[in-house]
Amino acid sequence: MSDIWAVIPVKEFDGAKHRLSSLLSPSERRLLAETMLTDMLDAVAGCRLLAGVMIVTLDPYATALGEKFGARIVTEGARDGHTGSVNVGRRILARDGRGGMITMPGDIPATRAGEIDAVLSAHLASPSFTISPAHDDLGSNAVVCSPPESVPLRFGDNSYFPHLDAARRQGIEPTVIRQPGIAMDIDHPIDLALFLRLPQSIGTRTRALLDELNVPVRLSEQRIG
Repeated sequence: MSDIWAVIPVKEFDGAKHRLSSLLSPSERRLLAETMLTDMLDAVAGCRLLAGVMIVTLDPYATALGEKFGARIVTEGARDGHTGSVNVGRRILARDGRGGMITMPGDIPATRAGEIDAVLSAHLASPSFTISPAHDDLGSNAVVCSPPESVPLRFGDNSYFPHLDAARRQGIEPTVIRQPGIAMDIDHPIDLALFLRLPQSIGTRTRALLDELNVPVRLSEQRIG
């Protein structure tokens, strides 16, 4: 378990979270994306069971933040979408002889180190595949592969069940473990409303920012959530 690395793909923050544009300005969306990544990396930094962290990005803020957390920064594949970035990261880990990979997005600010360690603790001996889905059972918010390239991955709005099928086609029965913080990714205005109701959101930088931006009132005015 000690040789599993986290691979975190981070798109450039300019134009980030465009699906929140009915609620937040471009500068507010960028600030939200930066803040969510900071919360998420705080959780990653506290994990006991990770051997290292790789961030696949070309964004200057994400690069500086990752370096502050001691992450390995990879630029190759950073503009190839979520799937392309993850595949580059795990190909590097496989080439380096690492035992496994966990990949998570940067927009799950309610997650905690204990949740990530719980997912890693549930992960079985190689070859194995573990997944922690999004709250709607559509997204794949944490995926663990041992070895790193053991199961083909394709991320998107409906990837959870296809990933279960992909693991089974490789002869691997997937382990499923649900964690409320990992499950709460933020893409749509309704996600912000759900996040604000989540106990794990209390004390996060993201929650403080949303309160500062008066997002609860904005959501109420738009009758969201």
